[in-house]
Amino acid sequence: MANAVALTEGVTAALNEEAVSRIAGDEPEWLRERRAHAWSVYEATPMPSTRLEQWRYTDLKKKLDLDSLRLPQGAPAPDDRASWPKPLRAALDADREASGHIVVIDGHVVHADVDASLAKQGVIVMSLHDAVEEHPALVQKHLATDAVPAEEGKFAALNAALWADGVFLYVPKGVRLEVPVRVTRWFTEPGAAYLSRVLIVAERESQVSYVDEVLSDDFAQQMFTSTAVEVIARDGAQVQYVAVQRLGKGAFYQAVQRTLAGRDATLDTLNVALGASVSRIDLNARLLGPGANSDMLGLYFGDGDQHFDFNTSQDHVSPNTSSDLLYKGALDGSSRGVFRGIIRVHPGAQRTDAYQTNRNLLLSPNARADSLPNLEIEADDVKCSHGATVGELDAEAKFYLMSRGLDRIQAERLVVMGFLGEVLARLPLGGVVEKVTRVIEEKLAQYG
Repeated sequence: MANAVALTEGVTAALNEEAVSRIAGDEPEWLRERRAHAWSVYEATPMPSTRLEQWRYTDLKKKLDLDSLRLPQGAPAPDDRASWPKPLRAALDADREASGHIVVIDGHVVHADVDASLAKQGVIVMSLHDAVEEHPALVQKHLATDAVPAEEGKFAALNAALWADGVFLYVPKGVRLEVPVRVTRWFTEPGAAYLSRVLIVAERESQVSYVDEVLSDDFAQQMFTSTAVEVIARDGAQVQYVAVQRLGKGAFYQAVQRTLAGRDATLDTLNVALGASVSRIDLNARLLGPGANSDMLGLYFGDGDQHFDFNTSQDHVSPNTSSDLLYKGALDGSSRGVFRGIIRVHPGAQRTDAYQTNRNLLLSPNARADSLPNLEIEADDVKCSHGATVGELDAEAKFYLMSRGLDRIQAERLVVMGFLGEVLARLPLGGVVEKVTRVIEEKLAQYG
């Protein structure tokens, strides 16, 4: 991981054009040009405001102060498990079964491995920064081009200009990974802005499941983490992308996720939001080839004054494609959940089959959920629907459980777990349900 060390030496702390030039360092010309272009887009793009429909319920003037943030300055941690923070080691111990691992500490990839038999078949699991040098053709073709270019918005441009490291996962044609690739990230620096990228390319008829967990302790000063995720599934590929966000208080988590599904590809996503003070996810699924399918799943559980904002879109570009979105959240204390989703059926995308559902469970009179599902249909032979619900804890179910000997808190935990369990039941590939169930149960253990 030598490249990661050189990456931040002497880099200015401020988020500015000088930092872009210094991060670029001795990178290839195409990447330096891409970063410079992204910075120009960033400067020309206004910060999103509540006047925009997509940001109506998240006021960045109150939630985020980019001017006070700096790039992380700590030296990269060693590839020495014994020296890593205890919560990070505990998370890794719970994820023993994997096709490969990546460990990221304070923005640096400090460890990467892949099963030897998979490596022989051409599977690549490594630092994105190192992949720029070792696999330039693959990275140049896909990085910040078709999926998440700088023009996607203010945060996408900032990320494309200032990303320091990230994950590169490549699965060759016909190769099938039976257990997930697992990525675990740990953050420590208050006042820091961490910018990273994930690039996943699954070639034709391949299969891969990717699980990305983000962790930290609480922060006395705001910490900001931005991730741009680009997932490309070629014809007939089966890909599952899972993000589990368990950051501490004081963290602002922001992610732009784009998935591109080719002919007969299945590209499913799951976002689990449990931590951070503020979480914002922009997810777009593009069904580009006939027969493409995407299940878009989400779970969130908030308490205190946590704020979750999900902005999703399902773009059906080709005919005979399908997508099904289900986001469910439980909100306690004065927490808030925001969901805005749109199904777009493009001209000519006949026989589209698309659904969108957002359900919220309010556990406190001070909790709030805002749900705005939408349709935009430009074809006449389609099946599309959307729906949203906001309700309180089922008193009858709670009473029934309490009549069987459970106390109030135990009964409420079981009702919440049952409410969220519908999403978990729809995960198609193995090795993930157990993981997500465990982290939700840990959060529920704090409830009440």
